Amino acid sequence: MADMHPDDLEKVDREIRINELKEKARELTEGKMHAMESEDAPPEILEAFWQNVVDIESAGWTSGRRQLQKDGVALPPPEELDDQEVTEKLWDVVRRLAEHSTFIYQTNHLSDRQLYEELWSETLNEEFPEMYEVSPTGVYVIDMLGSGSEEDIYLHLKYYADDEYRASWLEDFPDYEMPPKEKPPFDRDRHMPAPPHGW
Repeated sequence: MADMHPDDLEKVDREIRINELKEKARELTEGKMHAMESEDAPPEILEAFWQNVVDIESAGWTSGRRQLQKDGVALPPPEELDDQEVTEKLWDVVRRLAEHSTFIYQTNHLSDRQLYEELWSETLNEEFPEMYEVSPTGVYVIDMLGSGSEEDIYLHLKYYADDEYRASWLEDFPDYEMPPKEKPPFDRDRHMPAPPHGW
């Protein structure tokens, strides 16, 4: 080892660090981690990738509700709010979540009340890693049509999917009854906070 060139020493050190990170990731995920890595990826990229995996898996878990409660944001039941109060509370929630790098999209098919009801009763209770505390560039995205259910797929194709996507869907599922493309009933998404570096 004493005769090794400094570049070779760094290469060996990096390989050791990568292997240690992989092992740590396996421990944290109880052996359920199955990440694909490119054979052509430079070692520094691989090290950064595995460090990110370990950081995320080491982070605690949170939910939108816990983030908001930590900030002292009240979340009254929807039925206790009139329409104006629902709209005001909804935008307060949306902006406060954005401060925690949690962003919501595909909401234009829902009224303010419907969106607040869904957030209050279900979505804000879903747990996810505390990405923002791990990385300033980490974000959590709430897709209001992201469940994969038949209804969500239908609504996405009806209101949000472009012609190319709809055509591709029909190529894969030629018997699918494609809904006519319609403009969503509400115009909210373009005003929603979004990550500074895009999705």
